[in-house]
Amino acid sequence: MCHGFPESSYSWRHQLDALSAAGYRAVAMDMRGYGRSSKPSEPAAYRITELVADCVGVIEALEESQAVIVGHDFGAPVAWTAAWTRPDVFRAVVGMSVPFGGRGLAALPGDPFGERRPSVAHQAIAGPDAMFYQDYFALPGGVAEREFEQDLRAWLTSALFSLSADRPLPPELVGVDLTTLPPEFLLGFVRGSMCVPRGQGFSGNLEHPEVLPDWLGQDDLDHLVQELERSGLTAPLNWYANADLSWEVLGEFDGKPLTVPALFIGGDRDVATIWSQEAIARAKEHVHDLRGSVIVPNCGHWIQQERPDVVNRELLAFLAGL
Repeated sequence: MCHGFPESSYSWRHQLDALSAAGYRAVAMDMRGYGRSSKPSEPAAYRITELVADCVGVIEALEESQAVIVGHDFGAPVAWTAAWTRPDVFRAVVGMSVPFGGRGLAALPGDPFGERRPSVAHQAIAGPDAMFYQDYFALPGGVAEREFEQDLRAWLTSALFSLSADRPLPPELVGVDLTTLPPEFLLGFVRGSMCVPRGQGFSGNLEHPEVLPDWLGQDDLDHLVQELERSGLTAPLNWYANADLSWEVLGEFDGKPLTVPALFIGGDRDVATIWSQEAIARAKEHVHDLRGSVIVPNCGHWIQQERPDVVNRELLAFLAGL
């Protein structure tokens, strides 16, 4: 199981228990750059092929030959790419939040399978006066890192709350099915929620809660803060500096289908699932054994923590069918 930003293996705690109780050997990684895993200083060391190689290395270290791979957030493109490029090792795949996006990884609106270089697709989304959040995270000189680490606990609390289903919707979006927005409204939604006006910071997109959501206990938050305080944010943010490089190194796989059994799980309030609706609708063009696309109601971005009951049920059903 592969986590995303800004988390750790701890984000899979509910799934580890459920899978173990069902008799599976379940393993959650601290991904490269996070927690107690290694943190290379060179940004290019975080390109997608290196992250996939780490997953292969874990399987070999555990003296296994194959595994089912599961990923969430940025961990989802890692999982999809692992199953796409190494089906000999990864016999099935579950992607959460972000569906299969080909060499573009992020399944973006207007560019669902990486038809364009990511930096070009990002700029088309953000417009001339803003930056897509991934480009902001990748700015040289530690711009995003300095912003977030001014008060890491406050920033992390705001990010977890703001991207969850606990953040109230604006009045004009109450009752709207966000997973079926017309393209002209979808682009505005993504610009308003995940783009950073030039000269500003990402924190302006966030809201700080008065109390923690029910799914996020104080002990959980403390653990995540401690992990990021230990590791720092430089290495995790280096992941985002490799969008174009990852697109280039995956060029040899362009046009090749993903052939192993696959499952997608998204949240109806997850901004990544919302922006990925074109990729979700067209998934079977590229994912030839897609066993389902599950959209969890009243669920934001932190799917396996917000709705562990649904995620565990879907994972176990998928595994039982392999």
